[in-house]
Amino acid sequence: MTALLPRAHYTSLTECVYLNQASLGLLGQPTVEAMHRFVDDVARHGNLRMSDADEVRYFEQLRERAARLFRADTDRIAILSSASEMLGQIPLLIPPIAGRKILAVATDFPAVTRPWLRVAAGGDCHVQFVEDDPATDLTADLIAALDRQTAIVAVSWVQYATGSRIDVVRLQRAAKQVGARLIVDATQAAGALAIDAANWNADVVVSSGYKWLGGHGGVALAVMAPSLLERMPPLPGWMGAPDPFDFDATQVLLADNARRYTQSTMSYVSMAGLTAALDPLLSLGETNIEAHARSLAERLLEKSSQCGWQPFRELSDPAASPHILSLMRPDRELRATQDALQKAKVVCSTRGGRIRVSLAPYNDESDVDALVAALG
Repeated sequence: MTALLPRAHYTSLTECVYLNQASLGLLGQPTVEAMHRFVDDVARHGNLRMSDADEVRYFEQLRERAARLFRADTDRIAILSSASEMLGQIPLLIPPIAGRKILAVATDFPAVTRPWLRVAAGGDCHVQFVEDDPATDLTADLIAALDRQTAIVAVSWVQYATGSRIDVVRLQRAAKQVGARLIVDATQAAGALAIDAANWNADVVVSSGYKWLGGHGGVALAVMAPSLLERMPPLPGWMGAPDPFDFDATQVLLADNARRYTQSTMSYVSMAGLTAALDPLLSLGETNIEAHARSLAERLLEKSSQCGWQPFRELSDPAASPHILSLMRPDRELRATQDALQKAKVVCSTRGGRIRVSLAPYNDESDVDALVAALG
């Protein structure tokens, strides 16, 4: 259970045990170097080193890698400044019929649910929440709540606080039967689990460019359904035109692919970093990355259970994810555990009243053992 990526590329690992990729993930040295090169060789020189045409083409290397990651056509890949940018537009892009309901998970990440709560506040629809119950299958619970009044299902593929995983294919098939549209936020799983967007057939799959993708903030990715490539974006920007630098303020000109959803000049330094970060992930393959996380998770759960810690879901549960583990110990106060982890220089998060451990390719068994020692 050695690391899949060179630990020397992550300087923070000399200072602490880092098990927090689900929050702000560590940046590997190749990613940092790519960002520095862009700033030093291109950005600081303005248009001397990046022409108008270069700026338009600059997106394409990232788009090609994202298409391989999501297993989707490049024409369906939208590059955005954040996942929330797209999630916030979807209620305008796919407006629900008045009186219909939106189905969501009660403890999902707020960026997924708040745009729909805003719609519901106007009285056009209502949001029905399903609980993430460790005693049941979350996918089955969502499917049970579907009916002919369901217009939209908006969920995270993996729940940020608990690691509960949705079976997207099952959910999409059930949603299709009642005529509901499916929106999936893959931010807490992209780069850690294998995505097959072409097989999912969701209307939109969106992911931030950081966490397991290994980039920094300021860039995100989305896979748009073919039918949405013909729609006008709710917030069309100048960069979504066929030729963005053929300025025409009198009409809305749109590219004939997902480029139409890119609004404007972006954090190109973050794009440089994400492009570099995707290369080792694509080389390793998500299957190997997931297997690595599962091996570490098995070791963690076996050892931590000996001192009374319980996971939100056992790894044998089909709804469990191997890379996000939510732990609790009934007789231990959360504050005391936080203090012990801080003293041991073990970096995790607390979410939903539990300790959330997130495993990355740079982690190894020594990290797990250090965590268990601190928990004990």
